Amino acid sequence: MKCIYLSGPMTGLPHGNRPAFLEAAQSLRARGFRVINPAEYGSPEDDWYAAMRRDIRMLMDADAVVTLPGWERSRGARLEVYVACQLNMPVYTLTACLRAAEEDLAKAPAIQLSLEL
Repeated sequence: MKCIYLSGPMTGLPHGNRPAFLEAAQSLRARGFRVINPAEYGSPEDDWYAAMRRDIRMLMDADAVVTLPGWERSRGARLEVYVACQLNMPVYTLTACLRAAEEDLAKAPAIQLSLEL
């Protein structure tokens, strides 16, 4: 079973975008994935730097990263994707992952990035 880390925008969004994270995690778990969902830890009021240090540590336990819509506009999500890419971890959009989950995640198109922070 693949372990997936969810990455997406939180800061400045209502309820820290937790509903979107929880829905994505539920969909992925229903398809047999183990999910590390940063929205299940801490609270939207947490210090951004402390939350990112915690989240990056959790990211290290994943096999792949799955991005939620709007991740490109999130400084934290861009950092998570950058770290994953630098460590040669596959990064998928949620849509691609859900589509491929019924077949084989390895066949899903991974995000190819050359990010600059």
